[in-house]
Order: sequence, then structure tokens, then C-alpha cells
Amino acid sequence: MAEVNVPSNFIADIVERDLKTNKHAGRVATRFPPEPNGYLHIGHAKSICLNFGLAAKYGGKTNLRFDDTNPCTEDVEYIEAIKRDIRWLGFDWDDRLYYASNYFDQLYGYAIDLIKQGKAYVCDLTADKMRDYRGTLTEHGKESPYRNRSVEENIDLFERMRRGEFPDGSRVLRAKIDMTSPNINMRDPVIYRIRKESHPMTGDKWCIYPMYDYTHCISDALERITHSICTLEFEDHRPLYDWCLNQLDVPCHPQQIEFARLNLNYTIMSKRKLLELVRGNYVKGWDDPRLPTLQGLRRRGFTPEAIRDFCERIGVAKRDSCVDMGLLEFCMREDLEKKAPRAMSVLRPIRLVLENYPEGQVEELEAAYHPNVPELGSRKIPFSRVLYIEQDDFMENPSSEFFRLAPGREARLRYGYIIKCERAIKDPITGKIVELRCTYDPDTKSGTSGSKRKVKGIIHWVSADHSIPAEVRLYDRLFTVPNPSGDTDSHDYKEFLNPNSLEIITSARVEKSLTNAKPEAHYQFERLGYFCVDAKDSDAANGRLVFNRTVTLKDSWSKES
Repeated sequence: MAEVNVPSNFIADIVERDLKTNKHAGRVATRFPPEPNGYLHIGHAKSICLNFGLAAKYGGKTNLRFDDTNPCTEDVEYIEAIKRDIRWLGFDWDDRLYYASNYFDQLYGYAIDLIKQGKAYVCDLTADKMRDYRGTLTEHGKESPYRNRSVEENIDLFERMRRGEFPDGSRVLRAKIDMTSPNINMRDPVIYRIRKESHPMTGDKWCIYPMYDYTHCISDALERITHSICTLEFEDHRPLYDWCLNQLDVPCHPQQIEFARLNLNYTIMSKRKLLELVRGNYVKGWDDPRLPTLQGLRRRGFTPEAIRDFCERIGVAKRDSCVDMGLLEFCMREDLEKKAPRAMSVLRPIRLVLENYPEGQVEELEAAYHPNVPELGSRKIPFSRVLYIEQDDFMENPSSEFFRLAPGREARLRYGYIIKCERAIKDPITGKIVELRCTYDPDTKSGTSGSKRKVKGIIHWVSADHSIPAEVRLYDRLFTVPNPSGDTDSHDYKEFLNPNSLEIITSARVEKSLTNAKPEAHYQFERLGYFCVDAKDSDAANGRLVFNRTVTLKDSWSKES
């Protein structure tokens, strides 16, 4: 399992105090409890790192438990994807894989116990009526007319609910707590509802399903969790968590602790909205590299090491805040800088002919894969008379700040020679420059004494006959504003989708050493950024190479006004 450094934070302080007082007999047990109704995103990564990291730091264990209480939205596809993502991130639950559905029989038994104690009742109010009776933040709720049914009637009705005698939505089981509570969550919350849907794990055994708040706390207790860590939106649910456990004979009473969820600018974290983007074809599936899903980040080229580093850097806080996307990209650059081999690629080629280089001659230039990691070795780069360079590396009428190729100017070819542009050839109809005619200085080869002659511009290149075609995908922010969901009353968040979030370049050429590049392999394309071989669309064996740009070499996002 990956090592995660968990800096001191208020949750770690609680765990340490509990260990000192022997509160849980010296045990630390956490859990990561995803609902299998979508794919994990970067926000879940923070929770994964926190739960697994805390337990590992204090010699404890972490369970993976799927809170699968809503068969209408859950799918085995999501379950398997979540397991893959957690393992990819570097964590493993060993033999501690659980499902809330494992406890359905026990949960039903506990519900019967609550009824027998007079602390739960079957309610026939419609959803709209129940909402009216619930009250507001400033007004107390009203008691349901069914609140005082006898224990015997409630047990009979609840058992008939289980047998499927009533239609969906006609009855629910509610906890009997306090309709005057200032906390709306304590105003007789629903703990079971009728839902005649087949469940991914239990099939058609059940037609009533427990609610999340009721299920979660009991599942924690049955698994003997010591510290139930969740995000701030559950802070108002903690009294209900504790109330349920206080009424029942459960093995232990875990402590619920809330922390601030991860909000990342220029994206969204809502599962509902992510699902809307996927189903509406605004993006190309859950693994679209523009999404903050772990599968999308992985496909784009983000590494688990960089994501864990990011989660460590942002820390654990009690108040919500928004983290700059630039920090995640910074962590990615730091990780790839240390290990990504270098290569040359030309995205928008313009043909360059060295008029004084012998026709038919090819020489191989030696180039290290990484300037600071000699163990990565080196590769041979074919050099010939006809090359490709980037269109942007030539300017017909250059400014004083432009130091690359221009008519009459010199520049050095990376790992190669100094060349001089003699003239540019234009298409006679369009006037577009289609070819550069240059000469090279044979005494200036890199690595020789002639390489000491200096010029200001250094440009990358590939040999026209020896490079290979590739498709390159350049990704930018998915949204044009930092907080696309921030003003939902007057704007639909989809109005802020960035029309330039993806640029597909089909004309790119890459150096020959990448012929057999493996899926998910990372490279630094010199001067262009860090790229990853697309694991879904690339097929090197059949000559199809697709590269996703993971991050630029430095932050190129325009400054906010």
C-alpha cells in the first residue's frame, strides 16, 4: 500500500488523544464508504488518502464499504470502477470489503427493535405532506397523524411493507424523535422506504430499503469503526448518527468527525452534474480527461503519486475553501519532472530543407532520455536533409523579442547543428509559407567543440522521413469561470463550459523512438509539455499513436481579471 504522510491536523489530534486515553482499546479503524452511483473524483481521493493514511499512521486498518442502499442509482459497473481507482491510487483494503447490503437483515432487525421501543412508526403521509409537516428552519414541525400508532400495528404494517403488499411511496418507516427540534434532521426522519427495484447485490430479496443516515451509523458500529470521518455536509446529521446508536444494542459507538470537502476551481464535483455532462454528451464519458474523475485524470496522464502529494499539500481543515487547479498541476509537474523521459514532437509542422546537407545522408544524434536521470539511458535521433519544425518557431517579420528562425537568422536545432534560414517558400495561391530553405553549419554539432558557438534560439525538430505521425490532444480548463456552480439561481453551470477545452491535432509528428510507446507512458515533449499515451485510443501495434497533454511545462492559464 502507498505510503501517505499525514501531517498533524485536528483529526489526527483526536486520534492521538483517543490512543492516549485507550478510548477504543488502542484500536484505530476507519472506512471509505462510497455510494456506487458514479465514478470517483479528485474529492474522493482526498477522503481515501485521509482514511487510509490515518489508519496506517497509527497502526490501524481501513475498510472499503459500499453504501448501496439505493438500487435505483447503483450499478456493478461503478463498484468495479471504484475498486480499480482505489488500487490505482495506491491503497488496498485487503480482505475488508463490505457492502451495506451485507447488513440488510440486521438493519431490519434493528428497525423492529426501534418499533418495539416506541421509537419508530409507519407513516402514510405523502412526500408532499411530509414536507409540509416537517416545518422550516424558523418554524417547528407538526406531528404526523400516524405517529401514535400502536407497536403491534407498526410491526404488522412494517412486515407487510417488507412482503411487498403496498405500492412504492405509499408508506415509510420513520424514527420517532422530536418534531420541535431545531435540527430538521431530527424531526422524525425516514429510515425505510418502499422501493420495488432489484438490487445489484441482493437481487429481489428486498422491496424496502434503509435510508443512508440510518444505515451508515449502524454499518460503522457493526464493523467496529473507531473514527467515522466524513465531509462537512454531514455535520448536521451527526445528532441522528448518535441517536440511532444510542437506542440500539450495537458492538461499539464510533465517533463521527467532519472535515472540509475538496473544492477545485474551474471544475465541478457534484456527481449529479458529472452524470449530466456524461449523459448529455458534453464530455466523452466518465474517463474524459477534462473531468476531475480519477479515471479522467488517469487517462490524461496524472499519476497517483502526484494526486497523493496534492492531497497532502492541501491538508485537512474544518472550513470549506476552494483550491486552485494550478496546485494540482504543480504537483503533477514536480512528479513528472523527476521521471518522465524526454522526446521531441512537432505539433504543427512546417517543412524545413537543409540545402547544403547531402541528399540521402542520415546520421544518428545521441540524446539522453533525461538530463538528470542517467539510468534512463539515451536514444538515437535520426537527422537528415528534410526536417519538420514548429510553425511558431519561424516568423517572417520578427519582433525584437523573437529569437528563433527568421529570414537571415540563425537558431540551434536541439541536439544538432546551428542552422540559418535563407528564404521562405510560399504557396503561390494562398501566400501561406509552406517550406523553409536553410543551411547548416557542419562545425557546430552538439557535443563537439563546435557546439561552443552560441545563438539565442534553440528549437526542436524531427526528421521528415524518420518521424512517425501521431494525434495529439491538448486539454484546457473545462469551464471558463472559477466557480461554475456558484450562481445557479441565475445561470446554468453548463453556460460556462469552455468551448476550447479540447483541441485535437492530427498533423503531429513524433520522433522514431516513440514507435512502440506503451499505454499510459509519460514523456516530456521538449518545449511543449508533459504528455501521456492515451490508453484507450492508441494502438501502437497498428501504427496509431494518440498523446494527451497532461500539463504544460509552466502555467499557461490566463490570469483572471
